[in-house]
Amino acid sequence: MINNIPKHQFFSKFFAIKCAIIGILWLFHSALQAQDIPVRLKVSDVVSAALERDGTSDVLVVFHRQADLGGARRITGKRNKALFAYTELSAVAAREQTGALRLLSGHTHAVNSLLIVNAIAVERAKADLVRQLASLEEVAWIAPDPWVRFPDPVRESAPASLRTGVEWGVDRIQAPAVWSLGYTGQGITVGGADTGYDWAHPALQRQYRGWDSLSQTASHDYHWYDGVYNASPLNTDTLNPCGFRSPLPCDDGSHGTHTAGTMVGDDGQGNQIGVAPGARWVGCRNMERGWGRPSTYLNCFEWFLAPTDVDGGQPDPDKAPHVINNSWYCNEVEGCVDQGVNDLLRMAIANLKASGVFVVVSAGNFGPSCASTNYPPGYFEESFSIGAIRANDTIAAYSSRGPVTVDSSFRIKPNVVAPGSNVRSSVTGGGYAAFSGTSMAGPHVAGLVALVLSAAPSLEGEVELLEHIIEQTSTPQYGLVDCGDMGGTERPNNTYGYGSINALEAVQRANQIVAQKSPNIGAGLRLYPNPADLSTALAAEGIYGPVQIVLFNTAGQQVQAHRIVADGTLRITLSLIGFPPGAYLCRVQSQGKTRSTILIKR
Repeated sequence: MINNIPKHQFFSKFFAIKCAIIGILWLFHSALQAQDIPVRLKVSDVVSAALERDGTSDVLVVFHRQADLGGARRITGKRNKALFAYTELSAVAAREQTGALRLLSGHTHAVNSLLIVNAIAVERAKADLVRQLASLEEVAWIAPDPWVRFPDPVRESAPASLRTGVEWGVDRIQAPAVWSLGYTGQGITVGGADTGYDWAHPALQRQYRGWDSLSQTASHDYHWYDGVYNASPLNTDTLNPCGFRSPLPCDDGSHGTHTAGTMVGDDGQGNQIGVAPGARWVGCRNMERGWGRPSTYLNCFEWFLAPTDVDGGQPDPDKAPHVINNSWYCNEVEGCVDQGVNDLLRMAIANLKASGVFVVVSAGNFGPSCASTNYPPGYFEESFSIGAIRANDTIAAYSSRGPVTVDSSFRIKPNVVAPGSNVRSSVTGGGYAAFSGTSMAGPHVAGLVALVLSAAPSLEGEVELLEHIIEQTSTPQYGLVDCGDMGGTERPNNTYGYGSINALEAVQRANQIVAQKSPNIGAGLRLYPNPADLSTALAAEGIYGPVQIVLFNTAGQQVQAHRIVADGTLRITLSLIGFPPGAYLCRVQSQGKTRSTILIKR
């Protein structure tokens, strides 16, 4: 348990002393082996040990120069942000990787040039090749690319497969209330990086972006990618049921199919398991029967930046999803002990966000201890990290907590919490099962992003604003454990973050922000109440002469119109009787000027 000030100071002082000792040892080592240091310092100890032990090592060649995507902040629109990011990342990789790729031209094992971060993944590199790569001036680091085990989710024994209807988590975050407003995620694409996907599952097939319901056929180019190229050496028991580089979506572990169901699932027969059933989904496999590695994680991050055909060709940033779910982590005990590797994953997420993709990450299942959000990508500042609550709205015991100590930042995590225990969703083979974990909480948030964007499409690509909306509209919750946040009584805190997500509040806040940001939107116009039930009052000052007032629904159809004459003050009551719940555009035209605002009908 971390007390507020004393232990924070203790860890800071300890970290400073540790750094000083390391610095002294480094200087001493440098004096002894000055001539050999430049190359040797570039090679991870994990890689060096593997070369001595096995003669080869799977490595990531990391380059000094990384693309600067800070300019994306000045660009509006997801499409423009994506094109800018892809162009910049491609240019840097093309310039910096030339010499290394020349050295690797004769290498007989897999070589994968990455651009989401400026790095190259090389399988079974020998010591001489590693030394040659490290000797290149443009190379900063030779990092390990180990296989990492993702733990199986907790499976509930309750007969959840017999239930139908809206699942408890979907209902708890008020997704059905948003559906009643006409927003189900339509026009939005969600993505998932996981164990793969059973695309033909009855709850998922209709929502798969590659499925054409009219012709009853599927095309998997730009909608699916298998980022796993070969078997993990840690899996020796059976052959992978999906094979490798699968040309069509396949799930070798059910975990991915389950998370996709929570994002968009609905079979039309009563199994309403998804938060945004009107959205479309795309997927990438980044694990092999639960085993992933930094390069497979990066493969999928890169594919979401600019989806390709199933062979990895013809990348198109215009086809990038709006939001991606990442219900996985990279455990330091099993490989992600290298801070260089961790930083690659952090940079990949930062670059995706800059391109306009919202990145949802599960916080991890290492609670109830404080400071247990310590594995990438959950602890990154750039990650929108999700903790898990139970059906009684209390934190799940397994849900990881903050503060983050692994990088001495002591930042608060998670960002928010969502339903994660006994979550019923789709599994391979067309069935349903209940799983528990922060893996199940994350997809609720990805689905929420789709709902918000279907209501306010002008916010596409505005990742930081969307994060702010979700945090600020969450229902505050407070813990009883002191995890460095005044006993959990602050907001945010290290147990619940900003609180439990609320889809209805988030959509309404998004609509209000759009009304305030748009040109001539809401200028001098007031609606009270808003949201409204049976009627609302429209008021404005400084309006003279003939005035036309028109209400439009989300399809752009006129549903109400009035003509009045104003003498400087506009006052009118708008009846909403018979109007279906949803958002409406209220447009006021007078003296050649148009002013508009958004009305929400409950």
